[in-house]
Amino acid sequence: MNLPSCKTFCLLATAILALLVAACAPAASPAATAVEEQSADAGGTTGDVPDDPIRIGALAPLSAPGSVVAGEAISDAMNIAIDEINAAGGLLGQQVKLVIFDSEGLPERGTAGAERLINQDNVIAIAGGSHSSVGVAAKEVAHDNGIPIVLVNTWNDTITSVQYPEVFRIAPLSSEVSTIDVNFMKWLRDDVGLNLEKVVLLTENTDYGIPAAEDTSRLLTDAGIDSVTFGVDIGTQDFAGIIERIKAENPDLIMSLATGEASYNFAQQSADAGIGPQDVPTICDHVALVSDAFWSNVPDGNYCFVRRIGLPPPLYNDFAHSFLASYEARTGKVGAESYAFAAYDAIRLIAQAVTEAGTTEAAAIITALENITYEGALGTITFPINSSNTPQQAGVDPKWWHQFPDPAVTIVQYQVEGEDSEGAAVVYPQTYRTGEPVIPGQ
Repeated sequence: MNLPSCKTFCLLATAILALLVAACAPAASPAATAVEEQSADAGGTTGDVPDDPIRIGALAPLSAPGSVVAGEAISDAMNIAIDEINAAGGLLGQQVKLVIFDSEGLPERGTAGAERLINQDNVIAIAGGSHSSVGVAAKEVAHDNGIPIVLVNTWNDTITSVQYPEVFRIAPLSSEVSTIDVNFMKWLRDDVGLNLEKVVLLTENTDYGIPAAEDTSRLLTDAGIDSVTFGVDIGTQDFAGIIERIKAENPDLIMSLATGEASYNFAQQSADAGIGPQDVPTICDHVALVSDAFWSNVPDGNYCFVRRIGLPPPLYNDFAHSFLASYEARTGKVGAESYAFAAYDAIRLIAQAVTEAGTTEAAAIITALENITYEGALGTITFPINSSNTPQQAGVDPKWWHQFPDPAVTIVQYQVEGEDSEGAAVVYPQTYRTGEPVIPGQ
């Protein structure tokens, strides 16, 4: 009888051992299987075969302590843009997929998210941000990996002043917004007749709140107005102690630089304590423009002043009207937030750059973005300060690098309880004014 060779015997033994191990292994739980499928979908390769979608990454705060209402708006707006791009044939003959990472509004999540999107999800570019701390962190990852990033609603000046080739922004600069805020307060004092001697600033201790409060305080001092700043951590829920200290200051105006749902809590708790928007002139955070969420959380929020980025509704262009119709149909909202318009434009801006570059190669996309003229919901977007026209050559501050220079900033005021922000009166500046400000107690 012929015995099996040593090689054959080893192969048979290995096969039998593998079958025994498989039979003894525990079955994967349904939950684990679901997570693995989700990870595989988010982390697959891009461009390996012609049918693979081109992936564009996004950072958005979809859970606390980040501004969830902003994150949901950004997500909805970006998905509308992706749907439009794909309906028109995609990019370079391929469909496009949006991969969103929940930043939670935290810088460490911004870093982790950008690294995941670039190195695992193989995105060609990143959009979004919402919180300045996330933008400050994510820009470093984008720069280290040479991947373009278009940031929305991230105002911190340093994001662009570092002059990274990969970093572009279509949100306003924090220092420029602070100038508008203080000019508005001076106008209330000098033209409207508000007795404005002291302003209290409630700010979150983040890369958005700290520099915004510092710039505003400095500009108020230059205008002959005293100010006191109280800082809180992002996501603070209970403001009782801070509000008592604010009351002791007896302010003539209160300005909130706390973002997200925390700003709702501060406004309503201030109202409960007798220093809310109907008692003391108050500039609320711009998430107050999410009318349904604002009124459900701040029923005593009438007379809030709110910054709105972007043109007022009477001046919307065709792109803005088209996006607005899609956004209202998708969300059930009336109107759209400024960061929703910006998020929509950020995706379409990247898509146009890819089309003009004719490739998904990062350096070519960056060059196309530098030279782009994009017509969108926010108007005409360009980046005139770039590698061919540096801040030094243009004689401007480095913060204008890859910065959309013309975002409109207006101040609106709720003057009817429960009204939608789209119908709220624009009270400043004169160019866009549709109504006069209402000053509580005056």
